[in-house]
Amino acid sequence: MDRGRVVRVLPGVGVARSYERAWLRRDLVAGATLVAVAIPAGMAYATAAGLPPVTGLYATIVPLLVYALVGPSRVLVLGPDSSLAPMIGAAVLPLALGDADRAVALAGMLAVLMGLMLVGGRVLRLGFLTGLLSMPIRVGYMNGIALVVIAGQLPKLLGVAVPPGSVWEHLGQAVTGVADGQVDGAAAAIGLGSLAVIVVARALGATARGIVLAVVGACVLTAVLGLADQIPVVGALPSGLPAPALAGVAPADVLALVGPAAGIALITFADTTVLSRALGGSRGEAVDGSQEMGALGASNLATGLLGGFPVSGSASRTPVAVQAGARTQLTGVVAAVLLVVFMLVAPGLSEYLPSATLAAVVIAAASSFVDVHTFVRLVRMSRSDAALLVAAFLGVAFVGVLQGIAVAVALSLAVFVRRAWEPYRAELVSVDGVPGFHDLSRHPEGERVPGLVIARFDAPLFFANGEVFDTWVRGLVADAPAPVRRVIIASEPITGLDTTALDELVELDDHLAALGVDLVFAEMKGPVKDRLVRFGVGSRFGPDHFYPTVHSAVRAYRAERAGSADVPDAG
Repeated sequence: MDRGRVVRVLPGVGVARSYERAWLRRDLVAGATLVAVAIPAGMAYATAAGLPPVTGLYATIVPLLVYALVGPSRVLVLGPDSSLAPMIGAAVLPLALGDADRAVALAGMLAVLMGLMLVGGRVLRLGFLTGLLSMPIRVGYMNGIALVVIAGQLPKLLGVAVPPGSVWEHLGQAVTGVADGQVDGAAAAIGLGSLAVIVVARALGATARGIVLAVVGACVLTAVLGLADQIPVVGALPSGLPAPALAGVAPADVLALVGPAAGIALITFADTTVLSRALGGSRGEAVDGSQEMGALGASNLATGLLGGFPVSGSASRTPVAVQAGARTQLTGVVAAVLLVVFMLVAPGLSEYLPSATLAAVVIAAASSFVDVHTFVRLVRMSRSDAALLVAAFLGVAFVGVLQGIAVAVALSLAVFVRRAWEPYRAELVSVDGVPGFHDLSRHPEGERVPGLVIARFDAPLFFANGEVFDTWVRGLVADAPAPVRRVIIASEPITGLDTTALDELVELDDHLAALGVDLVFAEMKGPVKDRLVRFGVGSRFGPDHFYPTVHSAVRAYRAERAGSADVPDAG
């Protein structure tokens, strides 16, 4: 393999070859800063997904190393994410049946399936599929995720023991626990105090420092006051490195995880791509979306095989690395190495980490997803987009994370079909003093060309709108103020044609021919013409049926009619 190809496949190798000594200090500092945030965040997000905290560290170490080698972005940080936690839990926990080891194995298989799908998508260049997640859906999804995560962590923040359940059940049990005096005072004080520290630090622009301060402070307080036996704590982590943990996963489990894996892969890639491109734009670097898909897939595949769970680009830890001065992928490598050292040398430190503090970390992260401003803006701009946002929010929050996303995507596609089914359409007329031909509804003073109907249909022709197009053109001819001899379709907006719409077009041509009316096209795109030929109607619509512009089509009509006694009177 030549050097150029190696660099394309393994961007980290190219960076290593051109590495500058001046970058080293910044990458080392950024890596050390990153690991201080990654440890509590990884454990917190694993807990939020219903998995052992140590798996969050495995799911941090492996992706950092893999992405440093194959990732196109120099500073993007991959790892566990609070937005993925409820989706992982929704997919894995019902199959795990309360068995922690089985939950870990299923979460690993979920990541493996995601990785295979993303790598396959990179080979097939399927990055365009993220377009299914429109902005309203993404905002509604994030708001819904925020509610799911906060509701799930609120009882832990207050030291109230509750069984797994829905958003309403978690909120209700938290309220009931407070009312019935079930709150653990010490756990609640530490949890609320930790949350306050993080919130204040965020307001001061020091989120990373706030998380570290809250975690370290809570650990010290728990150890000094001897609270480890009185409040829920994470407990000491097992000493060891990431290792395979897929034992016990049956073929039926794999089949059950395929659907959730596809949905999570789509959302993960969409989020990661947006973050990666934003970083690239701010740094003057171009990021290949397909390469990003492949790198994300490889990272998920590796972490799934080594005891982790699905990961994505982190919108919270990436800025930490950037603000700390990260220049290259070495930042992630340094953080991963320091994490390994922590797990081998000091895994017992988490014995004093209160579960309420982890809940505070997750709640603080989830609260950053809340976006009311966009909803208010969409209500003013587009009610249909606002409705999609609400549908995604309600679906994710109250029906189920994966089901809610599926419903929102289906609604988004339905809105698209609805708009394409009855798109904007216009009869074009000439307007004195204004070049070209213009929409009659916007220029009622315009004049029709005698004997001519010029029609513009602003959408591709496909199965859902072919009949609409046919009926509309027939209506224009029937309602014309004077006998019509020719219909010109201003075809520039028609970017596609399927076989169902073709049949409607042929029926329209037959109908118009029976009335003595010609059907011609202006400004039709080459690929659409090619499709007409491929569909076998090239002889019906020969070269004399197409004109490069509407103006040339009108000019040709006038020239033909000038020598004919059949020229109609102006209406």
